[in-house]
Amino acid sequence: MLPLSEWELLGRMALATALGYAIGFEREWRGKPAGERTFALIALGAAGFTAIGVEGFPASAEKVIAGVVTGVGFLGAGLIFREATGGILGLTTAASAWAVAAVAVLVGSGAFVAGIASTVLVLFILELNRLPVIRRFLAQQRRERDRGTEPEEEEG
Repeated sequence: MLPLSEWELLGRMALATALGYAIGFEREWRGKPAGERTFALIALGAAGFTAIGVEGFPASAEKVIAGVVTGVGFLGAGLIFREATGGILGLTTAASAWAVAAVAVLVGSGAFVAGIASTVLVLFILELNRLPVIRRFLAQQRRERDRGTEPEEEEG
């Protein structure tokens, strides 16, 4: 018998699913290949496996978590594509799926605050380059690169 009640297990899985959905919503909103359902399902599975592993098999919980990491890594590899021009697509989405698995492992193991904080960090990272100040900086960098000049360095 697990020391964790089924309601606690369901609660952990539901929280992880909601957090995964939030990150997946951002990816879907940006038109990326994996969206809220994919990320929510990754989180649901990772939290469920982790909670059962940590609570039911504490002596080998690290093996269960390693299996989650490997499995999500395999899924992430399927999200990465190479363009004919040599560019790579889907790397950030694959990394986001891996981060969602980490969030779910945290929540599944009972580290709720760390899981929620990690979700906020992931969303911040994904949206960072959309902040106006960062967009202006990146646009300036592109203009200077296109002109073939290096950014001016301030002396001081």
